[in-house]
Amino acid sequence: MSSIFTLLSEHPLLLLAVLLAFGAALGHVRVKGVHLGPAAVLFAALGVSAWAASADVDLEIPEVIGTFGLVLFTYTVGVVSGTHFFSSLRRGWPTMLVVAGALSLVGVIAVGVGRVMGIEPGIVSGAFAGALNNTPALAAASARAADPSAPTIGYSITYLGGVILMLAVAAWSLRRPGGESRREEIGHETIRVEVHEPITVDALSAAHGQDITVSRLKHAHAANPTMVPGGAETIGHNDLVTVVGPRELLDAVAQQLGHVSSHDIVADRADLDYRRITLSTKSLVGHTIGELDLEAKFGAAVTRVRRGDLDLVAHDTFVLAMGDRVRVIAPRDQMAEVSTYLGDSDRGMSDINVGGLALGLAVGMALGLVHVPTPGGGFTVGAAAGTLLVGLVFGRLGRVGPVITSMSHGAAQSLSALGMVTFLAYAGVRAGRSITDALASDSGWKVAVLGLVLTASAAVLLVLGMHVLRKLTWLETAGALAGSQTQPAILAYVNDKTSYDTRVGVAYALVYPVAMISKIIVAQVLAGLG
Repeated sequence: MSSIFTLLSEHPLLLLAVLLAFGAALGHVRVKGVHLGPAAVLFAALGVSAWAASADVDLEIPEVIGTFGLVLFTYTVGVVSGTHFFSSLRRGWPTMLVVAGALSLVGVIAVGVGRVMGIEPGIVSGAFAGALNNTPALAAASARAADPSAPTIGYSITYLGGVILMLAVAAWSLRRPGGESRREEIGHETIRVEVHEPITVDALSAAHGQDITVSRLKHAHAANPTMVPGGAETIGHNDLVTVVGPRELLDAVAQQLGHVSSHDIVADRADLDYRRITLSTKSLVGHTIGELDLEAKFGAAVTRVRRGDLDLVAHDTFVLAMGDRVRVIAPRDQMAEVSTYLGDSDRGMSDINVGGLALGLAVGMALGLVHVPTPGGGFTVGAAAGTLLVGLVFGRLGRVGPVITSMSHGAAQSLSALGMVTFLAYAGVRAGRSITDALASDSGWKVAVLGLVLTASAAVLLVLGMHVLRKLTWLETAGALAGSQTQPAILAYVNDKTSYDTRVGVAYALVYPVAMISKIIVAQVLAGLG
């Protein structure tokens, strides 16, 4: 094997390809119905690297490749989650405070357990960074510690345990009631209006938090044509209206207006037609549905937007991304023109938008270099947190001036998966080179125990804080655990088990930045105690 390891050490791209292939095969192995999925790349890289080290061969993947994979992953997670993230931020900030408080308490536990076990502060700070899988925290601790090499020892010993234990807790969370992925089904109902007080389409939608929209309206007499109503259109007594929205809301709307009608004006396509159209006209990407002005141009309206595997209710302020599939209601003779206007090309579903991607990565990495002063020296948030934050903003905006900053959901997920497994291979090789020697050191077992205590403490505090205190579902808790651990392997596992449920990505993105910053600050404090 020595000659094979030597060949791999001389050709890092070949090494990367082999690790990805090995990890993909390992990820499909099921034990009692459980498989690791993309996260297996990390463990494959750890094993191969440690095996090579035992044969006196040092495998290495260049840091620039690992960093590129990481920022590609974090940026695309941000782009996909941006719209949902900002809509959740108003009610999500207490969750961010819970995460910061929990990680600070873990730092206090690290000090106490480290002193009881006689472990020096420099190693304790590294153990904290490793147990919570945060490389920027390790860098901050190394810069502050009296012995810059001490944190690396603690990090190397505790990193693998941090991944495995938190991965197990995330898997347990997904098996709890409410941990399963459920798509919120969007449907429609035709309602006969019985109330005598008229209401506008906009007022009805606003009364239900913009979670519903009116797609069709037939005034009073059955002989009247079915129309696509504008926001100012009035709904009156004995009208037929078709309302689109989540199934559980439709019953409430029907009770508010009257009753579900036996007349289905959706099936009657004499006046209006409907179809899914892929948005691929670049000049329209990043604009809101209201800015398309389909009503004035074609007498048409968008009622739903399908992004990835998720159906969303359309409203005027909804920002469209390349590759979105929009459900359009339009007069039959206008449908072809609407299709031409929106593009309707499959290319929109796979366009990675190189210009927007490059701009987002550049701005994000520049943001990661900004020095934040704190007592004791300060820190930089790093490229991962910087690109995640910029990705969230760019995903929400859709465009900045003439530059499209969003990308199709499918392209973003593909790039995210590629970036993630590339970084996991790099991280696994890096940790595997030193893990054997670190564990064999005199204090190895003590540091390993400390790491498990810290990871377990973080898991317990985060689950209590997010599920019990904040009332997050178990599925959202699993995503938040991945974000709090700042570990792509855990998100890879959770995404694989939930088929990339959007709520997982939102929970991950919500807590990731505050977790990153909290760990960097706590690690600096721990390192400075010596």
